[in-house]
Amino acid sequence: MTTRTDVRTDTRIGELAGLFVQFLETNTAPDGLFTDDVFLDLTLPQWRLQTRGRDELVALRRRSHPARGTVPRHRVDPTPTGFVLEFEESWVDGQGTWYCRELMRAELRDGAIGQASVYCTGDWDQATRAAHAKEVTLLRP
Repeated sequence: MTTRTDVRTDTRIGELAGLFVQFLETNTAPDGLFTDDVFLDLTLPQWRLQTRGRDELVALRRRSHPARGTVPRHRVDPTPTGFVLEFEESWVDGQGTWYCRELMRAELRDGAIGQASVYCTGDWDQATRAAHAKEVTLLRP
């Protein structure tokens, strides 16, 4: 069970959320974002992966999203032990343009992310996005 951390401040949470968005866009983890032994639990539509340690987490990110991208939208909400970050990613690689939506629950330790659970919709290629747009009218972007 995770206990309430005394390093939680809305200012630090905003900083960490910004650093995490920077990480997503550059594939390089800024100093102070993760603890050295950070644990990641990543759930994809039909797969689940876990890493332990900053280097393993960064390596997984680079394998799964080798191209740099953008985070056009994100929202952060503080929790008693960290924060929840909802975000969208877009990127282009040799196979085309991609998009995904994700939700991360981050637990803080010593002022950095010590544990994170990420839930991803999976990567939507242009054909998937076009089929979705044809079939569904979203009420909000």
